Amino acid sequence: MSERIQLKAGDAAPAFSAPGLDGEPVTLESFAGRGLVLYFYPKDNTAGCTLEAQGFRDHLADFEALGYAVAGVSRDSVKSHCGFRDRQNLNFPLLADKEEVVCTAYGVMKEKMMYGRLCRGIERSTFVISPEGRILHALYGVKAKTHVEELLELLKA
Repeated sequence: MSERIQLKAGDAAPAFSAPGLDGEPVTLESFAGRGLVLYFYPKDNTAGCTLEAQGFRDHLADFEALGYAVAGVSRDSVKSHCGFRDRQNLNFPLLADKEEVVCTAYGVMKEKMMYGRLCRGIERSTFVISPEGRILHALYGVKAKTHVEELLELLKA
């Protein structure tokens, strides 16, 4: 297995293209001219991922007031994302990265223990990207319960 990329502040944000909720490609350029909070989560409709998505939903206006759009990325399908959006009334794009291309470019895929077995999965992570496409903050291994509020405090500082 190749060594995992670890992005850091100041790096150029990797370009990406992945299907959005309508199945059309969403790219880094789709957010040109504004900041982007790009968050990676393991799976639609699971407890932690639902809590995190609800936090972004409930605080979307706060992020927008600071000049940031929000987008979520997981390995789930567009169909799964649409169901997740509808059940949780999500008000931001979700990107389907079934082939792990975006996840790999951002260094969020890792081996982890699940139910006593080693498996490959997404490490819950968030990247704050400037309007110019630079990484401002690369946050790996964040906690679903407190992440959104902590991220807002970081961006307000």
